[in-house]
Amino acid sequence: PAELYHVSRDGLAGGLSRALVVSNFPISLVAIALVLVAMQTLRRRAWTVGAPAIALCAVTAWPGVVDQADLDARPVNALPALGVLLALGLTLAARRRAGTGFAPRLPLDPLRLGVGVLALLGSIPWLAAELGFYLAEGVFIMERRGVEPDGTVLAAVHLGHHHGLDGTLLVASALLLTRVRLTPGRLATVTRLYLALAFAYGAVNLVQDAWNEQLVKRDWVGWKIPSALEPRPEPVWLVVLALAAAAALALRRDEKSTCPTEVGHGVGHGGRTGRRTRGRT
Repeated sequence: PAELYHVSRDGLAGGLSRALVVSNFPISLVAIALVLVAMQTLRRRAWTVGAPAIALCAVTAWPGVVDQADLDARPVNALPALGVLLALGLTLAARRRAGTGFAPRLPLDPLRLGVGVLALLGSIPWLAAELGFYLAEGVFIMERRGVEPDGTVLAAVHLGHHHGLDGTLLVASALLLTRVRLTPGRLATVTRLYLALAFAYGAVNLVQDAWNEQLVKRDWVGWKIPSALEPRPEPVWLVVLALAAAAALALRRDEKSTCPTEVGHGVGHGGRTGRRTRGRT
């Protein structure tokens, strides 16, 4: 635990504790998007499961449920985890109902690929930290020691989980889920806006963590990007909202460029006979 970040448990108990918290943040935020996408295919009565799933996942946003100062699991963390399980069940049900397949190339796909590759490259130190080892200093710094704002001495990239990697997971999920062709309507609009916000939130947190660890701690720059983990009336959140608005507009244009018959949830030409083939990924 001394090598990790704000956890007190180790061994199997520590791993399970941390996994439960990660199922809250960022996984439950992705799970909300999965529910919205799945409901494009499922019958209306599936909202009896979908609505509670979204509500349970949204518990993550309640102050203190995921506390950066204490990342040990607590009983309340079981609620978003249950929401994630319900979202997974709805996703599997939607897959059975509609089948699966791949969408044709979309206008924004080259941009999606480029952003995804950059996010993955920037996440290399966090992936190493997740696996429990330091990379040799070179392109990235990891083991170089520094004093944190709270007075603790930590490596530039501490071992364990990083919110920058959470940002990468949100960005990757948004890039993939925005390829799903949605049936025009209010649900599609809500889904598109949510994915745009998830992308923006993830991207800003990814850049913030990488900037502070790889540039500030290397003494290349002196200005730190402030935390964007929690919504606050601060300039960094204006950046999040502006990026979300830009992403939503881009997705709207991408959506309009597709044929009206290619809408809905994750299937291709081989959809099952007698079932609605309401989309492709």
